[in-house]
Amino acid sequence: MEDAAIINLYWQRDEQAIAETDGKYGPFCHRIAMNILRSFPDSEECVSDTYGRAWDTMPPQRPDSLRAYLGRIVRNLSISRYRSIHAQKRGEGAEVLLSELGDCVPSGDATARTVEVRELGELISRYLDGLAADDRTLFIRRYWNGDAVSELAGEIGVRPNSLTKRLLRLREGLRRYLEGEGVRV
Repeated sequence: MEDAAIINLYWQRDEQAIAETDGKYGPFCHRIAMNILRSFPDSEECVSDTYGRAWDTMPPQRPDSLRAYLGRIVRNLSISRYRSIHAQKRGEGAEVLLSELGDCVPSGDATARTVEVRELGELISRYLDGLAADDRTLFIRRYWNGDAVSELAGEIGVRPNSLTKRLLRLREGLRRYLEGEGVRV
């Protein structure tokens, strides 16, 4: 079923919208949640909560991209759950992803002084728009979807160490770009 038809089901308050969403985007949502949480029961709950949040927010929301809309919801819910479960612990999942980006994205305090969060997001989007399609996809899959380096390396046919270096160059490029735009990193 097309996204527009699924969104219309939400607007009509038809419970079939949840089944159609799960059928089309269930694996995508589960992958994001598992990449962050590394726990099947917690991931299941976040995906279920994602469908509930979609139900609660449509209407009034009418997303242009249902996949991106659901991805943002499941990612935010998963990170919140991860933080509550792993308060002050460092492990795999979200903490590793956030620590990798820590050198090129400003801290919360610096961000508030330098640019609004929305402006920072727009700057990052512009940086990503300037990348080659394969680099942009790689960056998003690693730092938004949370895909493992070993998985990505296998898919594109390179060694994980080579991919790690490529991701480092992309993060350094982001840092330089943000600094060039006046963001204190």
